[in-house]
Amino acid sequence: MGKLKLDLHDIFNKGTDIDRALNDIMAEAVDKRIQLVEIIPGKGSGQLKKKVIRFLQQPHIKKMYHRIDKDSDNFGRLFVRFKH
Repeated sequence: MGKLKLDLHDIFNKGTDIDRALNDIMAEAVDKRIQLVEIIPGKGSGQLKKKVIRFLQQPHIKKMYHRIDKDSDNFGRLFVRFKH
């Protein structure tokens, strides 16, 4: 099973970079038929995680993936699962 990982710790305060990084990893997952993308917004205030979830809920993005799982052990991590 293919997996990609995106750690947003380094760009947490750069909104356009975050959107670009999210767009890029979603496109890469589709292109390479990756089944799982792990996104790490980190714990912090929760604002970045909310931003990531809002991004993933946009209609043109939502149709790319199957579902989102929140990591029960790590609040600062999300898994985006794909069915190709």
